[in-house]
Amino acid sequence: MRVALFVTCVNDALYPSTGVATVRILERLGVEVDFPAAQTCCGQPPYNTGHRREAAPLVRRTVDAFEGYDHVVTPSGSCATMVRHHYPRFGPDAARLGPRTYELTEFLVDVLGVTDVGAYFPHRVTYHPSCHGMRGLGLGDRPRRLLEAVEGLDLIELPGASECCGFGGTFAVKNAEVSAAMGRDKVASALSTGATVLCGADNACLMHLDGILRREGQPLRTLHLAEILAGTEPEPAR
Repeated sequence: MRVALFVTCVNDALYPSTGVATVRILERLGVEVDFPAAQTCCGQPPYNTGHRREAAPLVRRTVDAFEGYDHVVTPSGSCATMVRHHYPRFGPDAARLGPRTYELTEFLVDVLGVTDVGAYFPHRVTYHPSCHGMRGLGLGDRPRRLLEAVEGLDLIELPGASECCGFGGTFAVKNAEVSAAMGRDKVASALSTGATVLCGADNACLMHLDGILRREGQPLRTLHLAEILAGTEPEPAR
């Protein structure tokens, strides 16, 4: 099977290790991964702030970049939601990309039919489900099932897991005080678990929470789910 990696802006600019981890997982499972170099922003930031006309060229460019692939995989529920649920508003050509686009955990579970990807991560972990993944895509228990199959991993339930972390893209800019307060609540819940790693499937949320943890001087670290799943006993995640 051959797929295209849709790495997203946040990962490309700030968290390239997540993209690398995604490729490692897929190749370990026998998937051939291409990276279409023409991909840029999917258009979500301007679209979410009401600038649909400015988003349109980015939508067209993304559709063209992934033309010809049966499956497009992204380690981001946020961007997958944009493509699947909002691209149809840009016309039939854009709409056709949605059914071919998968967030990483749903591709692993639904398309490849696996939950045990051969991962090893001997740490105490709590999982934060992002709003786009949970509500936009309906990922359900797919991320948890993947984490539960990781050798050595001790998965601890996160209190108030369904509550938003407060990031919300431009929400964090327009409503900074509210966003920070929501983030502090989420961090307090994560710290109460005694976990050493706060895991998520969207680096935008993790960036927000990591900033709060660093400002508070907390030892809890954040890590994308893909990086946990990419680790093996011979080559553990760092």
